[in-house]
Amino acid sequence: MDLATLIGILLGFGFMLMGIMLGGPISSFWDGPSVVIVLGGTVAGTLVAFPLSKMKLAIPVLKKAFSSKELEPGDTINKIIDLANTARREGLLALEEASENLDDDFLQKGVMLIVDGTDPELVRNILETELAFLESRHGSGRGLFEMMGSLAPAFGMIGTLIGLVQMLQKLDDPKSIGPSMAVALITTFYGSVLANLIFIPIAAKLKVRSGEEILIKEIMVEGLLSIQAGENPRIIEEKLKAFLPPTTRKSLQNGKGEGAET
Repeated sequence: MDLATLIGILLGFGFMLMGIMLGGPISSFWDGPSVVIVLGGTVAGTLVAFPLSKMKLAIPVLKKAFSSKELEPGDTINKIIDLANTARREGLLALEEASENLDDDFLQKGVMLIVDGTDPELVRNILETELAFLESRHGSGRGLFEMMGSLAPAFGMIGTLIGLVQMLQKLDDPKSIGPSMAVALITTFYGSVLANLIFIPIAAKLKVRSGEEILIKEIMVEGLLSIQAGENPRIIEEKLKAFLPPTTRKSLQNGKGEGAET
């Protein structure tokens, strides 16, 4: 589990609860109808915006935000350099056996296209098309939470308007105005918390995860095409390092990539 996501949410709720308790009883911030309006309205609005098949993917997409699986570009570069060394020593056909040990379907597919003698331009088109649809699927899952992040405050405001209408109906009782106003504002509070502490940050985390995976796949595409072109493994390594920030390049130099054949 990604501790940053969990710690961030817990800290957010913790600080809010602390602030509430320092100013008064926490029970004054609970209102059942407000919860129903905000949560129910957000889910209903999202159902209108997305087909049911997309809604079913909400839980698997959410798991990615809490996943602790780190994608290391350096590991991917090392794998590609190993493949380049194999192709240099034994030829492209030897990559078929080497691909059996790969745990990434995208990389394995690219290797098999090379082994089959596919035209380099066609290899690039096939892999980049798959990459584009991968990014589209990521955007669809991220859009689900971005939509919920935009709807939650809106339904919070709707709940506030409902509360104000109910309050105005009781203006003949001055003692009820204060409590009614408090309840009316709680729905806006709920919507803002859900949007700014859960939905929008999770959408941002998914965007980061997507960017990391897309970067890995772009490295694979460039590396595979370089292998197919018969480039020197050392040149391939330097070319792929261009995708990485300077700090990551230095750590890669001290690792396995340093031993690539020239």
